[in-house]
Amino acid sequence: MKERIREFLAAKFSEAILREDDFRSQQSFYIKPGYLMPICEALTDAPDLDIKYLADITCVDWLGHPVADTEGRFEVVYNLYSLTTHYRFFLKAMLGGEKPEIASLTPLWNGANWMEREVFDLFGITFVGHPDLTKILTPDDLEGHPLRKDFSLTYEVPVFTWNKDLPPEVIK
Repeated sequence: MKERIREFLAAKFSEAILREDDFRSQQSFYIKPGYLMPICEALTDAPDLDIKYLADITCVDWLGHPVADTEGRFEVVYNLYSLTTHYRFFLKAMLGGEKPEIASLTPLWNGANWMEREVFDLFGITFVGHPDLTKILTPDDLEGHPLRKDFSLTYEVPVFTWNKDLPPEVIK
């Protein structure tokens, strides 16, 4: 299956593939962000590949790493899976740090809705065309995105049953 995916993408989207990576037998393709939707549409339409399942969307903030200066600060990772062949591979797109945005995959996969909202909330990635890009995990009044490396850290003592009645100076 690894070779079939490689050949399919090379034949149809050679201009979109920046590089391929094979880390610990996990196949990844770094793509130009503008090609995300056409690539995913082609993958879902290819009956011989049967890539119908978007398992996850996540992100990596490369702030402070040399890759952030050369390729982009944010790496958005799409985990794709074939239920018939049981093959998993990844599409990865690098985005700049100023105004990171990429196309929403909700028109292809309804499950992308909540995954994209999570990445938006925690990293600040805008998914263009998303039907309801609102916060999902953090409070509405929280400013910023907590999984960004430049998010300022704060400290708050969690309240448990054993410390709820203790004075604040004892907890510290």
